[in-house]
Amino acid sequence: MAKRQFKSESKRLLELMINSIYTHKEIFLRELISNASDAIDKLYYKALTDENISFNKDDFFIKISVDKGNRTITLEDTGIGMSEDELHENLGTIAKSGSLDFKQNKESKDGIDIIGQFGVGFYSAFMVAETVTVETKKHGSDSGYKWESSGADGYTVKETEKDKAGTVITLYLKESTEDENYDEFLEEYRISGLIKKYSDYIRYPIKMLVTKSRPKTDNEKEYETYKEEETLNSMVPIWRKNKQELSEDDYKNFYREKFYDYQDPVKTIHTSADGMVSYKALLFIPSHAPFDYFTKEYEKGLQLYASGVMIMDKCEELLPDCFGFVRGLVDSADLSLNISREILQHDRQLKIIAGHLKKKIKSELLLMQKNERENYEKFFAAFSRQLKFSVYNEFGREKDFLSDLLMFFSSKEKKLVTLTEYVERMAQDQKYIYYASGTTIEKIEKLPQTEMVLDKGYEILYLTEDVDEFAVQMLSKFMDKEFKSVSSGDLDLGEDENKEEVIENKELFAFMKDALGDKVKEVKASKILKTHSVCITTDGALSLEMEKLLNSMPSDNKVKAQRVLEINADSNVYKKLESLLSSDKDKLRKVTGLLYDAAIIAQGIMPDEPVDFADGICELID
Repeated sequence: MAKRQFKSESKRLLELMINSIYTHKEIFLRELISNASDAIDKLYYKALTDENISFNKDDFFIKISVDKGNRTITLEDTGIGMSEDELHENLGTIAKSGSLDFKQNKESKDGIDIIGQFGVGFYSAFMVAETVTVETKKHGSDSGYKWESSGADGYTVKETEKDKAGTVITLYLKESTEDENYDEFLEEYRISGLIKKYSDYIRYPIKMLVTKSRPKTDNEKEYETYKEEETLNSMVPIWRKNKQELSEDDYKNFYREKFYDYQDPVKTIHTSADGMVSYKALLFIPSHAPFDYFTKEYEKGLQLYASGVMIMDKCEELLPDCFGFVRGLVDSADLSLNISREILQHDRQLKIIAGHLKKKIKSELLLMQKNERENYEKFFAAFSRQLKFSVYNEFGREKDFLSDLLMFFSSKEKKLVTLTEYVERMAQDQKYIYYASGTTIEKIEKLPQTEMVLDKGYEILYLTEDVDEFAVQMLSKFMDKEFKSVSSGDLDLGEDENKEEVIENKELFAFMKDALGDKVKEVKASKILKTHSVCITTDGALSLEMEKLLNSMPSDNKVKAQRVLEINADSNVYKKLESLLSSDKDKLRKVTGLLYDAAIIAQGIMPDEPVDFADGICELID
């Protein structure tokens, strides 16, 4: 029996396939199981089109066995098998795909979905095996044949005895080395885990003898082991079932088992599409953020399946960053896979699916916001930071898309409200969406800058997360209403525009500005204070809260907001300042410093010299 060379006449090509195309050796099992499934599909199709062939459902299966002593893994299928010519064609010609020929020439309209395309998956076996044998018998044939190869040197084919149609592949594993552990593939738990990971939804049973233990009858403290055949795969994916067949518990149990979460998801999205690209998707909105969600180590992405076979564990291209918290999977037979089926080519189909899912996720979140407010607030508490950051990120590319998902605490409602809800109940004469920033709601409520807006009867949004003000400034406006900070100094509340001209003491304010130096841009009479004597506002886009956040980051470049010290001209403090201007300018200089420090303390900022401030207060009292 002469050894035959591969028809491609390419030892280098086979070496490339074994060593370069597949990045993970464990993929070999997925490829061989997929080939076995294809072989059964072909026989199933033949049975559908030939009334002389009859089969029971139980006749179709894939069986796997492991022999540690002989270092072998065996895969047996009850598929259509191969003739001698087909062995030469399919296994003697690298990149010759019998499955691709079947798809092109005999594709069925009865749900047959062949997986293989490239004809290279079989050769992944040589990543872990030094020798591979294939015993096969074509359905309807009297003869069986055995194909054997140890890699690029070629292969042999000889006639062999085989009772039934189908194929048996035996892998003789390589010996482990310091760098490579091949022994792991002789462990039952490892094989079982790989089947669950990659081939759980192959439509035919994948069976294996597994080791179990039971108490000995005469002594329940002692156990004995025994072998029992088990079906290791689920076969029918939950996402391919009709929604009417599934209960909420079905979805929750699947989520917990599949994604190892101890809590139920807050929302399940079961969707599909048919058209230019067909796919089924099962998505989950978690009720809490993973422990590593806001770290560099977190990887977003959906599991990607092609006809029930897992291709990627986390396909990040299917999710935009703003929805990186979503977990789930997509299954499609229309994707353009690369030759190893390990990663997806960046093609039009993938972008179409990603676009559909992005819109679907948002629409479901809006429905939850409207109809399941408690659940939405639970979701928002977990992922509001991500949504707000995404509004600000990439120069606001997603701001219009995400704006109606945002919520902020309302001074009027005393709870979270959406921007839509705020605008829809704005007073007729109200020009702006007013907001105030601070570390807590309680501290914001005490800010001097809020009292005039609240007295006017206007609602204020309280921004307490460090990313809030960045997001709001990036939005700029919502439903044609501009955002305005209560600390902006000019609230445009329709008050007496001549007030400043009447009470302004230019000499006093010039002296106070000179006393404070570059700490402030200006000292002026306030239009926004009512009962409080002083406050700090800012001139420009950079607020005090943004200044605090940016300066808390590890950087040598510190920023400073353009601060303005505002004085309530109706207060006794203002009258005292005017008196000091003519009677005791040294004291006025000290009092000005104390007023400035008191104003920034009200904003939650420590004075530059806390000891000087304390001494100044004591001196003033004394």
